[in-house]
Amino acid sequence: MISETKQTLPSAEEIAIAQECSREISAYLEIGSESQKIDISSRDGQKHELAIPTRALSLLIDVLAQLGQGNAVKIIPIHAELTTQEAADILNVSRPYLVKLLDQGGIPHHKVGRHRRIRYQDLMDYKSAVDTQRISALDELSSLSQTHDPEY
Repeated sequence: MISETKQTLPSAEEIAIAQECSREISAYLEIGSESQKIDISSRDGQKHELAIPTRALSLLIDVLAQLGQGNAVKIIPIHAELTTQEAADILNVSRPYLVKLLDQGGIPHHKVGRHRRIRYQDLMDYKSAVDTQRISALDELSSLSQTHDPEY
């Protein structure tokens, strides 16, 4: 289940810390290994060595990079099921518009009782397809503009 915690933007101090941590961890990331060992210190100064999957460490770098740019971050598991409002928020559209897309068959979904649920991966597949179409249309417009404009 996706938590309903309020998303807040990071403070200036958090942004600075995230930028530094992202750079430091990136410098030591060992791409070819399954896991890496890191040391972490507790409040009383005791050091603890942890083995962390390299994939998780790479994800942590991505999270820190986003925080370092001043963005709020939310992690959603690939197999998560989203409400219509959560899906609409991700696509940056209204919930009624998203429901219309679902009813027209634009995005696969299923119902739990009266409520529609969308798999995160299906939503991302739809978003990727729409983004690809949008880029293609922009490229075509740009090409037409260059062939018909005498100043080029």
